[in-house]
Amino acid sequence: MGVANFSVVVPATTANLGPGFDSIGLALALYMTVDVEQALSWSVQYEGDEYQGLASGEDNLIVTTILYVAERYGRMVTPQALYVQSDIPLGKGLGSSATAIGAGIEIADQLLALELASKDKVLIGSELEGHADNVSAALLGGVTISYFDGADIDVIHLPEPKIGVVMLVPPKVLLTEESRGLLPELLPHAVAIAGSAASSVMTAAIAREDWETAGRMMEKDVFHEPYRKAFFPEFEKIRLSCRDYGAYGMTISGAGPSVFIAVKQGEEGKIAERLAADFPYYECLAIKPSLVGVVVN
Repeated sequence: MGVANFSVVVPATTANLGPGFDSIGLALALYMTVDVEQALSWSVQYEGDEYQGLASGEDNLIVTTILYVAERYGRMVTPQALYVQSDIPLGKGLGSSATAIGAGIEIADQLLALELASKDKVLIGSELEGHADNVSAALLGGVTISYFDGADIDVIHLPEPKIGVVMLVPPKVLLTEESRGLLPELLPHAVAIAGSAASSVMTAAIAREDWETAGRMMEKDVFHEPYRKAFFPEFEKIRLSCRDYGAYGMTISGAGPSVFIAVKQGEEGKIAERLAADFPYYECLAIKPSLVGVVVN
């Protein structure tokens, strides 16, 4: 066995960034910390009321991930007690499930001394999530652009996005399964081409640190925003206000129900204050990108 009695820290994420549906992720400087200690049986204890409804035994997502990794590599893992503290709003489109999966992968890697490569970790996480965008950003930090078809994985990592972030977080939870049920099974070919073009230009612009172009492309999504935005109070008014305040772009965070806004570095606090005054239904968070992914202490 590897090391016991350690901590794993994993960042929150936002995904899609508009037309980068199920492929683009951004790590955010909100973190979940999991302290790991050897025990006689598996247990998970969360700090804070928000997480109290989650499973606390072997059916917890962090634990099932650890056991999945162990089985995948034909290994046995001894039970652990996990103590979890998190700044990440639960069920609000900030990658809380991907963060749990990322933590589980890293804990298994440490306990079993697997020395997994980053690409292997992202592949395992994508197998469990069903898509790569959130989990790749949680594991690697920065911006990730991923291709995952259920078997093969390729990831481009852009480690230092030069933006500030404002998140508008509503009080209500929207389950990912519920949000995905809003999407059509088919898109017309011409519509899909336009969406693909917007995603390609946005990705190239992010790589060149041209966030003005990236922000414009962010708002040309055809894959999910048209079908989900009706569930966001004052969605179009928020977009207009963001433009008035000089934001690069605004879009749905992951599957929702939060709103992601890319702004100039250093302006996130000022813009968050303005939007909080304009749209009191939402909690407005001024956040920086996380330049690091999962970390072991």
